[in-house]
Amino acid sequence: MSTTQNTKAAHSNMGPKKKSGFLRKALVILVPILIFVFAFLALGAMKAGKKKPEVQKRRDPTLAVMAVPAYQDTVVLDVSLQGQTRPRTEVDMSPQVGGKITFVSRQFVAGGQFNKGDVLLRLEQADYDVAVLRAEAAVARAEQLVVREKAEGAIAAEDWKDLGRGGQASALTLRKPQLAEAEASLKSALADLDNAKLQLSRTIVRAPFNGRIKERFADIGQFVSPGARLARVFSTEAIEIPLSLNDADLTRLALPVSMSADSKVKKPKVTLSAIIAGERRVWNGEIVRTDGVFDPQTRTISAIAEVRDPFGKGMSADGFPLPPGLFVTAEIVGRKIDSAIVIPRDSLRPENKVYVVDDKGEAQSRDAVVLDTNAERAVIASGVEPGEYVIISPLEKSQISLKFKVLDANDPSKVIIEPPKPDWMKKKEADEAAGEKEPEKKGWFGRKKKDDSDKEGEAKKPLKKDQTERKDGAEAAEGSKP
Repeated sequence: MSTTQNTKAAHSNMGPKKKSGFLRKALVILVPILIFVFAFLALGAMKAGKKKPEVQKRRDPTLAVMAVPAYQDTVVLDVSLQGQTRPRTEVDMSPQVGGKITFVSRQFVAGGQFNKGDVLLRLEQADYDVAVLRAEAAVARAEQLVVREKAEGAIAAEDWKDLGRGGQASALTLRKPQLAEAEASLKSALADLDNAKLQLSRTIVRAPFNGRIKERFADIGQFVSPGARLARVFSTEAIEIPLSLNDADLTRLALPVSMSADSKVKKPKVTLSAIIAGERRVWNGEIVRTDGVFDPQTRTISAIAEVRDPFGKGMSADGFPLPPGLFVTAEIVGRKIDSAIVIPRDSLRPENKVYVVDDKGEAQSRDAVVLDTNAERAVIASGVEPGEYVIISPLEKSQISLKFKVLDANDPSKVIIEPPKPDWMKKKEADEAAGEKEPEKKGWFGRKKKDDSDKEGEAKKPLKKDQTERKDGAEAAEGSKP
């Protein structure tokens, strides 16, 4: 009996151990399954809540640019050049005789102004006065010699007549050679007197023309020899400006290469300007000649512009003279061109290319024949027709194939050309105008949620063979239940 009781007690102790082991195994199996199920459900909910992005077609690239129309006009071609003024006449003043400077004019200073014939310097005259007196004495002796020879000749003729020899007396008898020698001596003495007086007059240094002194090299008390530099002087009669012209400039001006001051060709007018005392001064002149020789290094030829009386009537309107050594800008009036095509300077690209845009917003590159350019406009002979729009906005050559929305350069808010829209864009805009579509209902895992109409449609669908058999089996099982 005790054995039986021990067996029962052992069986009763094994019962709880088996239950706890079973639970442990169940948890080990169910926990991963539950984690996987919850993760799967959470992922499905995230997908269901995520909105699918709307797929849009890429729009045609359109670039906004500014443009202006080309126009036809009568244009006068001007040439803008730069040059340096110089006097037409500039020389070194030198004495013709030597001596000590005894007098200097108040105008004999750098910048001093003088008129033709003004006395600028005087040299010591004592030696030259003595030379004049000697020359006068020599003349007096020569004159007396001539008188004596004439008298002796007359006496010789009377003596020949008194001798009564008859015939003609010889020239030597009548002392004619001696008389000729005396007369020659008189002429030589007179010439020496003239030379002495000339040398005396040259001790006075006079101004050779109306002008100004650029630089002085001598002063009072200094001994100078003939040919020594006294001063550098220039004439104020006219100021010249050499202007270098290339072949294109000659074409604009229609200027002959061999133009001279006496040429009958119409002389082009020149407007000269420079900044003096902080303001722009203007002088008027004209082209008077060309050098007639091309510079082999620069391949240019110089045209000479001239301003008459630059320190008088040729001064600027506000009273400024045109001095030598001034850098000036020269605007030369060139030839006149009728019916020229004018475009903005910004529309002219490298290699004389012009971008022209049509009414559809499509552009094309054209080659222009350029006649003249300045900072504001370009004059062309061909390449663009009047009325066509030329692009002035910065544009790369690779962008020429794009569609362009053209804006007015004078008023950028004004659209001149609007490129046509593609068909797909028109259709999209029509759909948007009709109203937005209702968003599709989403179920779990981002699947489309069925509505009532879909359920009715599925109910009306015929069942397949295997679905019919399963349905019949389920109905039979339900009928066999009590």
